Amino acid sequence: MVAEHTFRPPYFHRNTMTEFMGNIAGIYDAKEHGFEPGQGSLHSCMSGHGPESEVYKKAIQANLEPVRYPNGSMQFMFETCYMLKLAPWAVSPEGLNTEYLKCWEGFDKNFSG
Repeated sequence: MVAEHTFRPPYFHRNTMTEFMGNIAGIYDAKEHGFEPGQGSLHSCMSGHGPESEVYKKAIQANLEPVRYPNGSMQFMFETCYMLKLAPWAVSPEGLNTEYLKCWEGFDKNFSG
């Protein structure tokens, strides 16, 4: 999504903030697969994160023009400068998506350093 007369920010990034994302309804544009309504994701400060590789490839080739989110789609993000402590049930094997890292497979290496 982009607003008029702006630039497309880089998708894959690190923050000094901790981000908690939640999906209430619909499909989240940065993660089209595996982020179902009712799920959340936490990225602690300075941990790399961003969209899955196929979403990134589509986004960098898209025209820079306003895009309307589909009706029935709602996500949220909380940011804080604090580290968050998770409840034991939140990190239990039953609640973790063990396939999460696979969404970043398929990125081309663009740097040699």
